[in-house]
Amino acid sequence: MSKKQTYKKKLKKDTDLTSFQKKVLDITLKIPHGETRTYAWVAKQLGSPQSIRAVGQALKKNPYAPHIPCHRVISSNGSIGGYSGGRENKIKLLRKEGIRI
Repeated sequence: MSKKQTYKKKLKKDTDLTSFQKKVLDITLKIPHGETRTYAWVAKQLGSPQSIRAVGQALKKNPYAPHIPCHRVISSNGSIGGYSGGRENKIKLLRKEGIRI
């Protein structure tokens, strides 16, 4: 079983997350290594383009970081946005994947 499959399974069984949070994390799990997406992109994937702030709040509560790579989600203006593990850790994770900040 791949890591993605393992975390998809964990998401399904997690009773502490709302269905919205699970959807956000499932979409985030699909962001390829070495690439970023925006909070707006995640919201559009949900079919709810106005829910950008809610996406950020869902990512803030990601209990599986960095395995579900919420660090790959950045602001539309190119800034890195927030990270519950701290902005410096987010920068380190992104750089480790070859993403220039």
